Amino acid sequence: MVAIGIPLKIEELRRWFAATPGVVVAYSGGVDSTLVAAVAGRALGDRALAVTAVSPSLPPGQLAEARRTAVELGVRHRTVRTRETEKPQYLANGLDRCYHCRVELYEVLGRVAEEEGLPVVVSGANLDDLDDFRPGLRAATEYGVRHPLVEVRFSKRDVRAAAREIGIPTWDKPASACLSSRIAVGEGISVEELTRVGRAEGLLVDLGFRQCRARVHGDLVRVEVELEELSRLAQPGVRDRVVEGLRALGYRFVTLDLEGFRSGSMNPEEGSS
Repeated sequence: MVAIGIPLKIEELRRWFAATPGVVVAYSGGVDSTLVAAVAGRALGDRALAVTAVSPSLPPGQLAEARRTAVELGVRHRTVRTRETEKPQYLANGLDRCYHCRVELYEVLGRVAEEEGLPVVVSGANLDDLDDFRPGLRAATEYGVRHPLVEVRFSKRDVRAAAREIGIPTWDKPASACLSSRIAVGEGISVEELTRVGRAEGLLVDLGFRQCRARVHGDLVRVEVELEELSRLAQPGVRDRVVEGLRALGYRFVTLDLEGFRSGSMNPEEGSS
């Protein structure tokens, strides 16, 4: 059943794009940016370009899925290399890490927009993001990046309902975020650690855990899965595979977070996505 008002919101979003000469979409492949790219593509055709930033902080498999989805939706798509993992301010992993990441991203997307003759860079930020700890929004303001989902008043719930309504195949995709968000604030980031985190979460996914995180605190890894999956992870056979696999990656301590998965559990008040 379609939520009341969703078709009207989709049409308002389409009109928002139709009123622009052309856009570059910061397209991670998550549900938010996919909705933005899909509606932009329908409104503007080739005057909409979805761009995925590729770096060691991108979770494994996300680029391939983003490419597949763009093809299915008929959205023009390209990739760019970003180099946030070469910047000392980013690697220091302070409270402003996301700001430095977005500065790098928007500088690169700005160059793409200029090359393509597309005057507006847009993100997939929605209303709920405004209430979260998002230093990257400051970078967006500095670089003139616009947030159509915010301007048209889309909540996270609206985004998923709209994505389902217009036939986006990944409308119920689990939330994701860059791999650096798994590492405790203040602990330095390295490409090697990002690779290890990606492999740790890959192990959990291979065991059938759809929404999961491997949160790193030094030589301790804290596993988050959805609350209804806690009992399955604690089963001896599954637990043993998780412990053995994560210790093989070099983590000394393996813990299960009894609060379960929650987006933002490493933000300053709580955490990152």
